[in-house]
This record gives sequence, C-alpha cells and structure tokens, in this order.
Amino acid sequence: MPIFTSAFAQLDLIRQPEQANEPLQAFDAADEYLLAHVQQQGLAANSRVLVLNDGFGALATSLATHATVVSSGDSHLGHLALQKNLARNGLAADSVQFVPASAVASGPFDWVLIRVPKTLALLEEQLIRLHSQLAPGARVVAAGMIKHLPRAAGDLLEQYIGPVQASLAEKKARLLFATPEDKPAASSPYPSRYRLEQPRIELRNHANVFCREGLDIGTRAFLPHLPKSLGERRVADLGCGNGVLGIAYALANPEAQLTLVDESYMAVQSAQENWQAALGERPVEIRAGDGLADQPADSLDLVLCNPPFHQQQVVGDFLAWRMFTQAKAALVRGGELWIVGNRHLGYHAKLKRLFRGVEQVAATPKFVILKAIK
Repeated sequence: MPIFTSAFAQLDLIRQPEQANEPLQAFDAADEYLLAHVQQQGLAANSRVLVLNDGFGALATSLATHATVVSSGDSHLGHLALQKNLARNGLAADSVQFVPASAVASGPFDWVLIRVPKTLALLEEQLIRLHSQLAPGARVVAAGMIKHLPRAAGDLLEQYIGPVQASLAEKKARLLFATPEDKPAASSPYPSRYRLEQPRIELRNHANVFCREGLDIGTRAFLPHLPKSLGERRVADLGCGNGVLGIAYALANPEAQLTLVDESYMAVQSAQENWQAALGERPVEIRAGDGLADQPADSLDLVLCNPPFHQQQVVGDFLAWRMFTQAKAALVRGGELWIVGNRHLGYHAKLKRLFRGVEQVAATPKFVILKAIK
C-alpha cells in the first residue's frame, strides 16, 4: 500500500469501499500539489481550514494536527474513509470535523482547499455558501487532475469568489488560485425541480443529485414495470437518488414498508423532501449509507436498484456488483432484486452468478429490466 507523503504527514490511506488487491490509490498528484502549496505559503497553527470534496480524506488527515480542519463533502463513503484513515494513522476521530454537503459549514475560514468535483453544480453550491464565510485575507485554492479540470470550474470560482490564476501543471495536476472579492450574496439555483405525470409528483433535486434537471432514461424505462399490489413487503430503494423509485413504489403499494438508501447526502436530503411532499407522514427509513452494508441479513423482501457505473471519475461495474451482493445478503430466501441497466453492461450474466433465477421483465432498445430471485 503506497504511503502518502507531504510536508505535513506520512500517511497510510485506504479507499472506500475496500477491495482486495485495490488497484487505485486513496490520493493523487493534485492532493500532493495542493499540500505543497499550503506548506510553501505557511500555515499558522491557529488557522481554520475548510476542505471540500476530499475524496478519501488525504487532505484533511494530513492537516489534522496542524490546524483546525473542517471537511465537507457529499459522499458517505468519503466520510467513512476519512474516519478510517484518521484511526489508521493514530489520530482522534474528532481531530477533523465533518459536515455533510446537505448542511453548511460555519466559518470564518482562513484557507479553503477544494478538490473540484465531477458535478460542477455541487461546486457552484459550495462556492455560493462561502459568501461571508471567509476570514480577511483568506486563501481559496482549487485542485484537480488536468483531465478532470474543466474551464468552467475556473469560471465558477471567478463568478463567486474573485479573480482566478492557474498554476503551472505538475504531474498532470493543476491548482486554481481565487482571490476573494467583496461580492453581493448570490441566490442558489438549487434545489431544481421537475414534475412527473405518472406518478403525478414533483421532485426536488439538490445540487449533486444525478440527473437533477429531469428523470434519467433508465429510471424512466423502469417506472412502468415496478411491481404492484404486493401487500406488506419490506422494500429497499438501493442507490435511491431523489427517491423516485421508492416513492413511486410506495404510492402503488400502500402497505409496503420502505427503506431508501444512498451514499450521497444531497440525494438523501432530496429523497426526504420528496417523500414528505408525496407521502406526508407515512413511515419510512431514508438514510445515507454504504449501500445495504448495514442492513440486517434476511430483512428485505424486495430491492429496487438503478445501479451506478462510476465512483467519482472512476468508471466500472465494481459498485454495481457490490450492490448486487449486498442485496442478496439482505433479502429473504425467495426475495427479489429488480434492476434496470444498459443492455451492454451484461448484468444478466452477473446476476446469474449470485441468484437462483434471473428473468427479463421488460426491455427497450437501450435498457433491460431484470428480476433476480434469491
């Protein structure tokens, strides 16, 4: 396991979720470049540092003993990685304060260190929230690997913070330095909203929700085929996003007991608000989590899932496969996992390796809806 070395610490770091023979590191050259810049500029011991979107905690863990560090991001897995990496390196759990992206970190901050996220709407919302949170003379520095650093990120920094200067490239990473200016408070365009005709509901979507401007085409293909009239089933919407699958199922199955889980705090916030709007005080469990890792075995009758095929910028079926194995463990014998997926991903073959039976419920030119029986 590579050691992450900076002027502030030498750290043994892991990613989340953990894989055997993990091929990827929990840090990259952009983390190294950012910390080298902070060290070069000097970090006073009484500094308050806000770290945004810190992948697996490399930045916050490095700075934990050198300043007062607040870490904020939208990933429950990222939060879990931060907790585990603090412990692995002998640091107290409270040496870094974590604030989920569904809440607002409280300044003033002397430094704001930003890993530019994949979803620029999340960056925009975070920059809007920095208004009046910066201490006099605060430094705001964003970082990313050049291939993941769009020009629009600099435009957002300039719009909401102040003039931006880019660094030279180093190990294929770049820094963006924003000089704070007095600007009027901006009103956030988030959450966005859109309406569905069937079921007839309005959905609110906070900044980092997948397909926040409209229903994604996989879910659109799935909705007409959700099972109905199944009575008091215990049902989970796994990777629930804004909650649309779980809400639609609940509306069609008034006696069902629903659990909605997502690793995005903003998705959970959106799902909670959407459930309340569509179903009022009907009991439900909506939580941020590592999929169904915390779900008791044999505790569900049905799992609905539109699985992701990427984690941050890393594309692959690892997370989907993990969701399938978690669903199998959580389901009772005879329980069912229903998924929608792109035809080319070959989920049918993967599910056959885990489940007793796999059936195709429906198909479109691009998607298949599959039912796997434990």
